[in-house]
Amino acid sequence: MRAGRIGKIGLQAQRLIAVLITVLMAALLPGVAPARAQTPPAQAAAAAQPVPREYRLGAGDVVRISVFQNPDLALDGRISDTGLLSYPLLGQIHLGGLSVTQAEKLIGDGLREGKFVKQPQVTLVVMQVRGNQVSVLGQVNRPGRYPLETADLRLSDLIATAGGIAPTGSDIVVVTGVRAGKAFRYQVDLPTLFAPGGRDKDMLVQNDDSIWVDRQPLVYIYGEVQRPGAMRLEREMTLLQVLAAGGGLTLRGTDKGIAVHRRDPATGRIDIIRPAMTDKLQDGDVVYVRESLF
Repeated sequence: MRAGRIGKIGLQAQRLIAVLITVLMAALLPGVAPARAQTPPAQAAAAAQPVPREYRLGAGDVVRISVFQNPDLALDGRISDTGLLSYPLLGQIHLGGLSVTQAEKLIGDGLREGKFVKQPQVTLVVMQVRGNQVSVLGQVNRPGRYPLETADLRLSDLIATAGGIAPTGSDIVVVTGVRAGKAFRYQVDLPTLFAPGGRDKDMLVQNDDSIWVDRQPLVYIYGEVQRPGAMRLEREMTLLQVLAAGGGLTLRGTDKGIAVHRRDPATGRIDIIRPAMTDKLQDGDVVYVRESLF
């Protein structure tokens, strides 16, 4: 029994010595530190997500205000061009530029400080958005003015709201507006928004921005081809591809001496070019296919 007790004491002493050695090493060696609990990847990703911004009230917005258990303080009203709203007991209150949460707090504080309601629970609902709108124009399926119902709408969101790009629309989209008091213009190639890393190009739109979608680039072909006329000029389209899109040459046509009439954007002069079949065409080019002499 005595030998067993001595053995237990020796084991405890060994454990105590091991703990002391670990503590001393952590103190003497800065690089050695006890393991720390790591944040799970899912939680880290969630923490990195941007917090959505609240919609801010603007001139023309129609709002509905209610106070819990105080039906006499309910109000449906429109925010004036100066951002003001006339509210019972409080008079003219400035709501323009405030978020919904800030507006609820402003009204609640006014009712509490005026001793009209002890613990007011104010709810504000935006019934119609009129103060924050964006114009979507040009070659989209439903052009018009659209409300910014949230503060984090992006360019792709507004184009989708307008029904998407029309069949006659270009891939190039231009956004104009005002940023920091200065005129702003942003041009983006729409397909690049959906390429890897394209999210950064999908800009946040703001009140009074205008989105313009130009017409699709066209090339014109006439002469000895099966289907003369205008056709859409696809990206990196060559002369050979344009001829193929036109159904190819007629029996009387020849691929020798094909002429391309191209306008110089600087001078407006029409230049006549004799391109190779692999040369790329430009928007507005006119292709003429001659008749064979033999």
